[in-house]
Amino acid sequence: MATSRAEQRRQTEQRILAAARRLFSERGYERTTIRAVAVEAAADPGLVMRYFESKEGLFSQVARINLDAEASIDGTPTEVADTLLASLHDKLVTEPGAALAILRSMLTHPEASREVHAYVSAQQRRIAAALPHDDSALRADLLGAIMLGTLIGRYLIGMEALQDAPPEEITALLTSCFRSLAAGEPEDVHDPAGDAHAPPQ
Repeated sequence: MATSRAEQRRQTEQRILAAARRLFSERGYERTTIRAVAVEAAADPGLVMRYFESKEGLFSQVARINLDAEASIDGTPTEVADTLLASLHDKLVTEPGAALAILRSMLTHPEASREVHAYVSAQQRRIAAALPHDDSALRADLLGAIMLGTLIGRYLIGMEALQDAPPEEITALLTSCFRSLAAGEPEDVHDPAGDAHAPPQ
């Protein structure tokens, strides 16, 4: 049976996205060109531009695919924490090449950052929506920051102990922190310095 034009387009788009994911991961944003993606995908450069409009648009689609692949965020706050820990564990077991390319590009190329920021924000909103606290947005951002910091330290900076530690040890050490952020109540902050300035009774 003949393949429809719509199906042919879908297949071509998937080839282009797969090629872009590989090249962004291997070369980074700056060194990846539309022409190189087209050659890798056995497609015409003009076709890549027609489907994705620009390198920024192509990068945005690659980023969205990676974020959409993340596990759903729902359940109790403790279950949310454990879901995030499991996701982090997976990334520590197998280096997330495409995700690291996206992260590296976001940190060094403002045009890429603009394209991806909306998708990262959407992921953080999903986490915040699953938490029952007034400050759930802050808690979600802190959880996200810890995850990103762990991946940056292990893969991009190469912190020695973090680089060598088994994924199970890392996530075990983070479990209490994640569950506390997701489910716990903030403790009253006691400022010893403030006592000295307290008005006399």
